Amino acid sequence: MPVTLVVGGQWGDEGKAKIIDYLARDIDYVVRFQGGANAGHTVVADGERFAFHLVPSGILYPDVTCVLGGGMVIDPMALISEIDDIVGRGINVKNRILISSQAHVVLPHHFVIDSGSESRMGDNAIGTTGKGISPAYADKVRRVGIRMGDFVRKSEDFESLLRRALRERNGELRAMGLKSVSPKAVVADMLVARKRLLSMITDTRPILWDAADAGRRILCEGAQGALLDIDHGTYPYVTSSSATAGGAAIGTGLPPSAFDRIVGIFKAYCTRVGNGPFPTECFDLDGDRLRELGNEYGTTTGRPRRCGWFDAVAARTVVRLNGITDIALTKLDVLDTFDKVKVCTAYKVGRRTIDCFPADSGTLEDVKPQYETFEGWKHASNGGDVATVTGRSLDYVRALERLVGCRIHLLSLGPERSAMVKFPRRGGASAFNA
Repeated sequence: MPVTLVVGGQWGDEGKAKIIDYLARDIDYVVRFQGGANAGHTVVADGERFAFHLVPSGILYPDVTCVLGGGMVIDPMALISEIDDIVGRGINVKNRILISSQAHVVLPHHFVIDSGSESRMGDNAIGTTGKGISPAYADKVRRVGIRMGDFVRKSEDFESLLRRALRERNGELRAMGLKSVSPKAVVADMLVARKRLLSMITDTRPILWDAADAGRRILCEGAQGALLDIDHGTYPYVTSSSATAGGAAIGTGLPPSAFDRIVGIFKAYCTRVGNGPFPTECFDLDGDRLRELGNEYGTTTGRPRRCGWFDAVAARTVVRLNGITDIALTKLDVLDTFDKVKVCTAYKVGRRTIDCFPADSGTLEDVKPQYETFEGWKHASNGGDVATVTGRSLDYVRALERLVGCRIHLLSLGPERSAMVKFPRRGGASAFNA
């Protein structure tokens, strides 16, 4: 089965959308397998900036079918708004967006719970995007959620189901001291959403099975990054779904054996949005420079990202955890002007040295990163020209390969779609056949 999986290798915001956009040129289906509108994927094509939140970025290619998988939680009104924006910018989406009937629905009470929970936690808040993601997944696990497949019911049956669910959720809101939502307004909005989205909702599993059996090319994308995975990330400062490779099989319905290539996306440094441990975070001018040169502000929230040096301990753990076969390294050009560039190669915990990312946040809070320092290359990395990755910049990339234990096959050297190069193997031959 010719299925490629793209996963974020850090705390999200690694530039996945650009890599997906690059790979999607020769793809038939792009499938999003988890998360919701808390994701922000940005692509710059022909000087125009596109920000995607629910729709896979493969929508920019006219022959690609985009699938919102069953592992997602979908805000119907946000999805409609996003589709309208895409269409308004001249992109034809007719018969090109499929929504899994298994995906769960984000409703207004989820937003109320999300913001209420963050307010109550004060200094211990997770730092969510406020998009209702965690409460929607909680309802899914409690088996009280509304699924996109429920939109396919008869209108009166759907309305009855929705009113009953809202009655129960409003009782819970009042018990938590939170403001209840208006069933009349929610039902009105969801009936509008039902009319707009009904033709897109289907059981996407057999469509993907048949496509894979027929040799059609499928690309699966996740939101966030592996270090925010609900099980393997910096719990509790994580997202509410499985952002690692294991979540792709669950969120798409494709079997694990289907994935023949797993591409990990890493920045040439690290960033994080929200709260939680971040061993290599820079609190000095280097952190500020990384933020400004890299334009490190959230696509969804606009929040400034926390910035720090590349963490090879975390990266090699993520490579093992996901079975990553290829690495795409983004934003190498952001480091062009630095005098010194650091890479964390190990952690110190007391007298111990560890080279595996800890499984608990408590230990991670106490680690002291051990750095290897590289001389800056002080020359411009030129968009689409791999020949500009030479001398010290080449040494840096090769060092990351060595420290992480996986070959780097793609380099992104700027925000434009054209600023992407295949990185050669040692000896000169390209190792990436995209």
